[in-house]
Amino acid sequence: MNIGITCYPTYGGSGIVATELGIELAARGHQVHFISYANPIRLHTDNLRIHYHEVEVSTYPLFQYPPYSLALASRMAEVAEAANLDLLHVHYAIPHAISALLAKQMLARRRRLPFITTLHGTDITLVGTDRSYLPIVKFSIEESDGVTAISRYLEERTLSVFGVSSPIRVIHNFVNCDQYRRNPDPSARTPFAAPEEKLMVHLSNFRPVKRVLDVVRVFEKVGREIPSKLLMIGDGPDRGPAEQLARELKVEDDVRFLGKQNRIPELLAVADLMLLPSEHEAFGLAALEAMACGVPTVAARTGGISELITDGVDGLLAPMGDTDTMAGQALSLLTDSKRYREFSSASRLTAETRFSTTRIIPQYERYYRDILS
Repeated sequence: MNIGITCYPTYGGSGIVATELGIELAARGHQVHFISYANPIRLHTDNLRIHYHEVEVSTYPLFQYPPYSLALASRMAEVAEAANLDLLHVHYAIPHAISALLAKQMLARRRRLPFITTLHGTDITLVGTDRSYLPIVKFSIEESDGVTAISRYLEERTLSVFGVSSPIRVIHNFVNCDQYRRNPDPSARTPFAAPEEKLMVHLSNFRPVKRVLDVVRVFEKVGREIPSKLLMIGDGPDRGPAEQLARELKVEDDVRFLGKQNRIPELLAVADLMLLPSEHEAFGLAALEAMACGVPTVAARTGGISELITDGVDGLLAPMGDTDTMAGQALSLLTDSKRYREFSSASRLTAETRFSTTRIIPQYERYYRDILS
């Protein structure tokens, strides 16, 4: 198949999933065309089946805001004709689904161009529920030829908030278990932690919804009891406040803010525990990537996280905002080597048996064929 994919190319779950999906589809023999205003952040590959088409947005004094959605629609239509695309797959409802609809209508007299919209979370739970966007999000979902959601929680939330009549196919997020796996070499930890120290990690876009200040608070409580280090991977508006809080709690020497990174598998492969105290988590991709590396997660019990983590088996869940409980849970794993090994093995097993690329990517391929037929 010839597949066009549009996503936000920035450091966020929707763009990461879309990029990894394209890479996996290309590895399975499909031609994949990324259409966006910038090269997706994880699109680093020499696979000749992957193509990137930049969307150029002109600025004129007449426009207070550059009309990206219109430029995107035009570029989608151009690429669809030039590359003979079978379908478009857009990630995040707005503006990508509306742009895909416009591209479809632009080509309607000459050819069929179906499009699939994948809902990722905040496009529904935050942006979509804004009164100014709710009607257009509902319209974009109902006009899509196919709709997928990354969790049952998000499917249910979409149906209840928007009352859409369109069927939604749940296809969970995925991880390449060959790429994400434990690094048993003790020397790989040396740049980050001493042998006697525990290494915790957090990975996100540092938006308020991720509650990165809670990460620092949990780490400080754990650090009172056992020698520890914390890796903060990512960047965003709450990085500054998190750095300030680390200084106030006097743990700044034990917390490393690494910013945006391309070597995520390498970093997760040497960690001991993932902290994910998010206010909303439609699925929990960062947790899944950690689990594939045998790294259990302590997370807030919100959204679709319980579809990924089985509490008490491959991770531990706590009430959102309860940093005391989360710290206690972290300590219960990090101070009990037998229990930790059980959780670590169960985490890897969950990733392999339920959410590996070999299980999830064929679900997208089948859905594509359903839509095309």
